[in-house]
Amino acid sequence: MPQHKSTAWPLAWVFIGLIVYASLFPFGPWRDAGAQPWGYWLAPVPRYWTGFDVTVNVLGYMPLGALLAVGLVRSSQAHRAALWPTLIGFVLSASMEALQTYLPARVPSREDCLLNTAGAALGTAVVLLGFRLGLLSRWSRLRERWLVAESRGGLVLLLLWPLALLFPAPVPFGLGQVLERVQATVVEWLEGSFAQDWWEIYEPVSDPLGAGAQAVCVFLGLLIVFLLAFTVLRELRHRLLGIVGLGLAGALATALSAAMSWGPQHAWSWLDLPSQVGMGAAVAVALPLAFAPWRVSASLALLGLGVLLVELNDAPHSPYFAQMLQEWEQGRFMRFNGLSQWLGWCWPYACGAYLVVRLGQRQVKN
Repeated sequence: MPQHKSTAWPLAWVFIGLIVYASLFPFGPWRDAGAQPWGYWLAPVPRYWTGFDVTVNVLGYMPLGALLAVGLVRSSQAHRAALWPTLIGFVLSASMEALQTYLPARVPSREDCLLNTAGAALGTAVVLLGFRLGLLSRWSRLRERWLVAESRGGLVLLLLWPLALLFPAPVPFGLGQVLERVQATVVEWLEGSFAQDWWEIYEPVSDPLGAGAQAVCVFLGLLIVFLLAFTVLRELRHRLLGIVGLGLAGALATALSAAMSWGPQHAWSWLDLPSQVGMGAAVAVALPLAFAPWRVSASLALLGLGVLLVELNDAPHSPYFAQMLQEWEQGRFMRFNGLSQWLGWCWPYACGAYLVVRLGQRQVKN
């Protein structure tokens, strides 16, 4: 029995959820025009087709095939890894295309389904090749040396963090500003019901975050990730390397998000003085905390999460930030938004839940 549980299974479930979200967005209005949900298999070949369409459909399902194959191999079911990931990718894609029949904003496509299936098969083939070459065994040995036994949840969160940063945040590394959206959704659900007057709308402060508050949010957003890494990394040298690696990954993901939002020439426009101060302070504080026991890191990360979420959700959206969100959600990033939006909203709360569970454990084997 392997000491470590594979991170591939939870990552595969997350990716399936993201595929469903991206495939069915904007989730309405649903309508039945009389077409058969599987009728797209008999549709004529589309007149217009681009290399971008082919690439996106293939690459979109490659991670799913790879994650399912890794999970099967790590579960000692390598004999099933050659077929099942491709079959699951086909069934998932075919189901999403069928449901798109009832969404006027989406067009089901036989070609999309076949390309998605090819992507899942390609991801599977890459993993099986790596398995034959012994790469998965090397990863297992590396993980044994670097990570504590109960590290799957923390490792999943750390791997998803750069993806969560791709969705625009009010400040760099400031994930989890959801209060306004949650309130709007609740009000919509309660409209016309007896409980409509029971929900009291909380109004955030009118002033946007100042430079000092922005630096604090950047500091906490980055420090929390460092502390999360300290709860799963075994040795001091690994934690120090984690600071460097996570810092670079966070900076590059934020730069990519800015480039996609405002253009490549603005990729580093977010790195202003408050952000530089916050990032430098996060590294300076993380260095001595790398010597601390993991429970200290988990407790401080949980405390920092609480402060960060209160600060972010007490601040209003700036006009520029609201404009950027509208462009992501209604413009050219409408489909890609599903791959990172929910991660950006939910990552801090999933991190908090994970830390609470870890702190509730009596002992973690190293």
